[in-house]
Amino acid sequence: MTAIDHQSAERVMGPSEALSELFTPAGKHNPYPLYDALWELGPVIPLGPSGTLVLGYDEVCTALRDPRFLVTDADVHRTTGMNEHSSWQCFTKIMMFSNSPDHERMRRFAGWAYSPREVTERRQLAAKWAEHWATRLAELDEGGPVDLVENFAVRVPISVTGELLGIPEADQMGLRSAITATTTAFEPVFDRDELLPADAGMDVLVGYLADLVRERRRRPGDDLAGAMVRDRDAGAELSEEELVASLVMFLIAGVQSPSDAIGNTVRLALQHPAESREMTADDDLVPAFVTESLRYDTPNHVLTRAAETDIDFYGHRVAAGSRALLVLAAANRDPRRFADPATFDVARKDNRPLSFGLGPHYCLGAAFARMQVEVAVPILLRHFPRLALADPPTFRDQLVTRGFARMDVTLNP
Repeated sequence: MTAIDHQSAERVMGPSEALSELFTPAGKHNPYPLYDALWELGPVIPLGPSGTLVLGYDEVCTALRDPRFLVTDADVHRTTGMNEHSSWQCFTKIMMFSNSPDHERMRRFAGWAYSPREVTERRQLAAKWAEHWATRLAELDEGGPVDLVENFAVRVPISVTGELLGIPEADQMGLRSAITATTTAFEPVFDRDELLPADAGMDVLVGYLADLVRERRRRPGDDLAGAMVRDRDAGAELSEEELVASLVMFLIAGVQSPSDAIGNTVRLALQHPAESREMTADDDLVPAFVTESLRYDTPNHVLTRAAETDIDFYGHRVAAGSRALLVLAAANRDPRRFADPATFDVARKDNRPLSFGLGPHYCLGAAFARMQVEVAVPILLRHFPRLALADPPTFRDQLVTRGFARMDVTLNP
């Protein structure tokens, strides 16, 4: 077990300063000292009439299970102007941003694609691509640093998800920047021009996958896109736009979270070499290592909910229409739930982080994302037992979906 090692962890600040710094580039790079400072105000923090910050594990669980806390669907965004942007026009047509009864209808349509049986059958596919890209990494080794994000962490999930959807390999990496750009729409928006990169990325993905749908009608295929087209055309209760949006969701979720989690799990493995060696020597230890990685530094930090009505929430009034920011990363470090939460400990008992949500909107793709991490990371570490960080990794300028922009490593120092 090793205590947290963040350069700014020694800095002491008050809750007000912490809140103002949380969405700055420095705060996004290392938010954990800020969460610690905010804890001085308790697990539920009113932010005024328009918002509430929720840090506590039990409190986040309650909000995620309470149907009065709505996901931010098209109706919720009716007054925000978000519906005018192509990013949110697509997002509000997927289950993640739909409330009842649309949520259940969409989940029924796509649920089979994320079933335990499907995920189990895809392990061999993930292993194939992890071996492929680890071998390609070795070919890049000239003694200097190699960017592991660009050359492995992204490549594995985009190859796995691309093959499942029937996206030709030659097109896959061309969609990578568009995938990441769309996730910036989840960040707090202070100026709607901040949505322009997400809109541009979404336009690329929607255009490409709409073309793929048309192609599958001309030439039916056995891939996931072909199956969804057949199901929809056979009478499934889904519009054409919702079909395309479902494929967009599968692509984004199948690439971005696994990519971020692979990068972060590798970083933690390099920082905890004893635990890493044990994991790579015994496949039975891999799930616990990945679970603790997801708890310790989840790629999904915040979920937003909107109060359908006035809610008395742990003694605080959450006003109808206001937003509740559920900080999953802080809940995963709640000292009431996790002993020594700032310590990376793969031997934790009853380790249940909230990295993929909870309740009716629990991420359907959670098992698929986890599987890719559990397969890819040990394969990489077995290929390169002397893998080492060349420089501290750099993060994207995002907090809600947080991950590395670059991770320079030496393969055989």
